[in-house]
Amino acid sequence: MTERIVVVGAALYDGGRLLAARRSAPAELAGRWELPGGKVEPGERGEDALVRELREELGVEAEPLARVPGEFDLGRGYVMRVWRAKLLAGEPLPLEDHDELRWLGPDELWTVDWLPGDVPAIHALTATQVTG
Repeated sequence: MTERIVVVGAALYDGGRLLAARRSAPAELAGRWELPGGKVEPGERGEDALVRELREELGVEAEPLARVPGEFDLGRGYVMRVWRAKLLAGEPLPLEDHDELRWLGPDELWTVDWLPGDVPAIHALTATQVTG
């Protein structure tokens, strides 16, 4: 069995709105939307990876709050674990791998073209309906 690569996704909330990020790379993902995040480094806790990735990708400080139940298959050996997180400081900017960010209110969640692996995560978020 091949080793799974764990990716963290941030359900980053501010004022009840969820941050979505549009991929600019790689080409096969460009133009689709995802929860921001990235790979967990060897020996790194998921919560620490989330804080690091949000700092690197968006230039913000965030606090992980609670993990969303389940793991979400992204294909090609990748699995995503999602944490609800609260924006502490900074204004998110698309610094790496994204060309646009959008804050989505509860009634706007399905107005973007989510990557297939993120769709079950968004459903899991809306099923628990607790926003930070």
